[in-house]
Amino acid sequence: MAGKKDKKNREDLMIGGQAVIEGVMMRTKDTYAVAVRNKRRGITVQKQKFHSATHKSSILRLPLLRGMVMLFETMILGIKALNFSASMEFENEIPSKKDLEKGILLTMILSFIFAIALFKFLPLLVASLSTRIIGESNILFNVVDGVTKLAILIAYLLAISFMPDVKRLFQYHGAEHKSVACYEDKKKLTPENVKKYKKEHARCGTSFIMIVIFLSILIYLFIPMATGFWAKLGLRVLLLPVIAGTSYEVIHLSGKHDNWLTRSLVYPGILVQRLTTKEPDKKQIEVAIASLKAAVGRKDI
Repeated sequence: MAGKKDKKNREDLMIGGQAVIEGVMMRTKDTYAVAVRNKRRGITVQKQKFHSATHKSSILRLPLLRGMVMLFETMILGIKALNFSASMEFENEIPSKKDLEKGILLTMILSFIFAIALFKFLPLLVASLSTRIIGESNILFNVVDGVTKLAILIAYLLAISFMPDVKRLFQYHGAEHKSVACYEDKKKLTPENVKKYKKEHARCGTSFIMIVIFLSILIYLFIPMATGFWAKLGLRVLLLPVIAGTSYEVIHLSGKHDNWLTRSLVYPGILVQRLTTKEPDKKQIEVAIASLKAAVGRKDI
C-alpha cells in the first residue's frame, strides 16, 4: 500500500513547464499559468483552465496515442504562452482570439517546415552521401543520420546561446527546473530554497529530443536501404508521431519511476541541458515560483 501511495503522490506532484520571454509557463493536469516580469518590474500572471483531450477519451489515453496528443497540446499551450509573454514584453495588448489562432497556425507551419529541413532532410542527405564511404550498411547509414542530427542540434544550441535574449531564456529555463524540483521535493517555494536545486531536470523537453534522436536510429532500421531518397524522407516524416509518442512514454516512465534504467535513458538529455539551461538570478526564480504557485492554485507552498 505504501508503494502505491508513494507512486500516486509522485504522479500528483508532477508539473510541466516552459521558459518564455522574460517568464515561465507552468502546467498541471487541468491548469496552466504564465508569469512574466513586466516593464514595471512587477510580475504579471495569466492563469487558465485546461482540459486535455486524453481526459475525454479512453482511446486517446492508450500508450503512444496519449503521447502524440499530449505533445500536440503542449505545443499549442507553449505557443500561447510565448504570445502572451511577447505581448507583455513589447507592451502590446493581448491579441484577439482570431488573430491568436492565426498566429499559432502560422508559427506551427513554419516551425514544422524548418524542423523537417534541418533535422530530417539534411541528416538524410549527409547519410546518403556517406554511402560512398560506409557502403550499403543500413545500421551505419542510420547511425550517420542520427549523429548528424545530434551534431546539428548541438551546433544550433551553441550558436544561439551567445545571443543575450536566448541566454536570458535559458536562465528562465533553469529557474523553471529548479522551482519544479523544489516543489517535487516538497520544500517551501522560496528563492533561497529553489536556488539550491539543479538546473537540469529529467522530464525536460531537451531529454525528450535526445530520446527521439536515439529512437529514430532504431526505428529507421526497418526502412530498407533500397528505398529511394524521397521515399525515405517521406517515411521519416510519417513515422515521426510514432517516435514522438514512444519518446513521451519513456519520459513519462522516468517521471513515475526513479531507478538506474530510467536515469540512464534520460542522462544524455541531462548533459545537453547544460547548454539549454543557465543559472538564474533571484528575480527570475521569483517569476518561476509565481507561475508554479498560480498553476497549482496555492500561495502557501
